[in-house]
Amino acid sequence: MLRFINFSKVFLLFVIVLSFFECRKTQKEYINPKIKLEEDDRILVLAPHPDDEVLGCGGIIQKAVDKKLPISIVFFTYGDNNQWSFIVYRERPVVLPRSVRQMGLVRHDEAINAAKVFGLNSDQLIFLGYPDFQTLNIWYSHWGSTPPARSMLTRVNRVPYSNAFRPGAMYKGEEILKDLETVILKFNPTKIFVSHPADHNPDHQALYLFTRVALWNLEGKINAELYPYIIHFPHWPRPRHFIPNREIVPPKTLKDAIEWKSDSLDSEAVKLKYDALKEHKSQFEVSSRYLLSFIGKNELFGDFPLLLLEQKKGLPYNLNKSETDSMVISNELTPEEKNLFVGIESRYISIEGENLILAVETSRPLMETVSLSIYLFGYRKDKNFAEMPKIHIVFSFSGYKVYDKNRLLTKHGLNVIMNRQEKIISIPLELLGYPQIIFTSARTYTAKVPLDWLSWRIIKISK
Repeated sequence: MLRFINFSKVFLLFVIVLSFFECRKTQKEYINPKIKLEEDDRILVLAPHPDDEVLGCGGIIQKAVDKKLPISIVFFTYGDNNQWSFIVYRERPVVLPRSVRQMGLVRHDEAINAAKVFGLNSDQLIFLGYPDFQTLNIWYSHWGSTPPARSMLTRVNRVPYSNAFRPGAMYKGEEILKDLETVILKFNPTKIFVSHPADHNPDHQALYLFTRVALWNLEGKINAELYPYIIHFPHWPRPRHFIPNREIVPPKTLKDAIEWKSDSLDSEAVKLKYDALKEHKSQFEVSSRYLLSFIGKNELFGDFPLLLLEQKKGLPYNLNKSETDSMVISNELTPEEKNLFVGIESRYISIEGENLILAVETSRPLMETVSLSIYLFGYRKDKNFAEMPKIHIVFSFSGYKVYDKNRLLTKHGLNVIMNRQEKIISIPLELLGYPQIIFTSARTYTAKVPLDWLSWRIIKISK
C-alpha cells in the first residue's frame, strides 16, 4: 500500500510538471505567435531611414519576395543627419549643406543596392525625403499656419531631392500625412510593417504616429494590419555583436506590455539579411557590431494595446513602470547630466465629466535645470488633424506653461495640483478639441537632452 501511495504521488507530480510545461508552451505561443504571409497579402514596409528596412524586416521582405507577393518599401528620410558615420565614410567632416545632401543620395543608393540583394528593384522603393532627426519636431509643432521645419544639416525647409516621391514638399505635418495617405491608398496593403512608438529614435516614433493618423483617415478604404518593429532601445539587443543563431527577445521592460509576434529566419535568410545590411556601407563601416546584433533566427513585431477610456464611467488607467518603458540612466549622458536625472515613475489617466484627469509622478523633484513635458494630441474623424489642438504642458522648477504647438496659451482652463514630485492636471476636453482619440507621452529633460520618457500611447474615448 505504501509503494502504491508513493507511486501515485510520483505520477501526480509528473502530471503537474507536464501540465506546467504545457502551460508554459501555450503561454509562449500566445505571447509570441508566428506571423503568416498569405497568398493575397500585399506588404508595405515603412522605414524611418535607409537600413531600418533590413534591420527590422529583412526576413519579412525575403518571404514576400519568395512568395511573389506585391511589396513596397517607403523611406521616411534619406538619413542625411548622421554626421559621425559620414565623417568615417568620407574620412573628413561633412559640413556644407550640399555635401550633406550628397550623403543623403549615398544612403539612397545604398538602399537600392540592399533591395537588389533581396531581389527587389528600384521601382518598388519610395523615398519621401523628410528631414532626418526633425520629423518628431514636425509632429510636435509644424502644422497649419506654423512655418515649416528646417533641417539641421541640409538647412532647407522642404524636400530637396529630385528623386524623392514629391520634391519640394514642405516640412509640415499635413504634407507628411498627404504623402503617406497617397502611398497607402495607391498600394492598398494588407500588412504594414512600421517603426515602434517605444523606439528611442525620434524619427521612428514620428513615423509610427503619422502612420496611425493616416490609417484612421483612410478608415473604410484601407484594411491593413499594423506590425511595429523596434530598433533603438537602451541596452538592447544584448550582446551587441553577430550571433546568427540567437533568438532575439523583447526588451525586458516591454516584454509584458506588448503581445509580441515573431517571424523566423532560416540560415539562408540570415545570410541574405547579412549581405543586404553590408550594402548600407556608410552605416556598416561605423556600427557593424551594433547593426549585426539585429541578425538572428527571428524578427519581432508588436504594438501597445489601444486603451479605452469610458467618459461616462471615468474608467482610469494607471500606467506604472511595469507597463511602460521608463529609461535606465543612459550611458550617453555626461556625469553632470546623470546627476540631474529625474525619472518618470508613473502616469495615471481617467475622465471625470468633461475633463481628462492626468497625474504624473517623478522619481525626484524637478530642479532648476530640469523640465517635465506632457503631450496630449487629440484626433477626430470629422476634423482635419492639422487643425486639432496639440497640447504641450511644460513643468519647471517654478511652475508650468501650456502650449498649443508652439503658441503659448494664456487661457487654457487647466486646474493643476502640484507637489514636489507629483503633478495632477484636470484638462477640459474642449481644450483638446473634444477628441475621439488621444495621443499622449511624457518626458523629462535638461536643456534639450532627454533624461527619461514614456512611450506614446493611444487612448480611445468611449461615450
